[in-house]
Amino acid sequence: HVQLVESGGGSVQAGGSLRLSCAASGATASSYCLGWVRQAPGKEREGVAAFDADGSTSYADSVKGRFTISKDNAKNTLYLQMNSLKPEDTAMYYCAAVRHFHCESLSPGAFTYWGQGTQVTVS
Repeated sequence: HVQLVESGGGSVQAGGSLRLSCAASGATASSYCLGWVRQAPGKEREGVAAFDADGSTSYADSVKGRFTISKDNAKNTLYLQMNSLKPEDTAMYYCAAVRHFHCESLSPGAFTYWGQGTQVTVS
């Protein structure tokens, strides 16, 4: 059973930084693609970043150069370091997982398991 629990959201001024965490139980490093997906009010979910089981990463164009996805295998925790935040980054951020070695897509439909989300507000 895969359980994903996010933390680290909050409110920040434009230009600031936040780090999101996702504690992933049941999703072992060798078998799962993990990612971050966000949903802004009134908009569809959007894939933000993904982390392959082999450590490869991918990013949406909108966050490249500003966000960094990483994973601590010892803690089985996924992170999203968000720098130079913009008001348009305001959204609910979800941790997501799928049992694939490679993250084939950032599309939200590619993920099977979801956390409850953590709110990020940039003003």
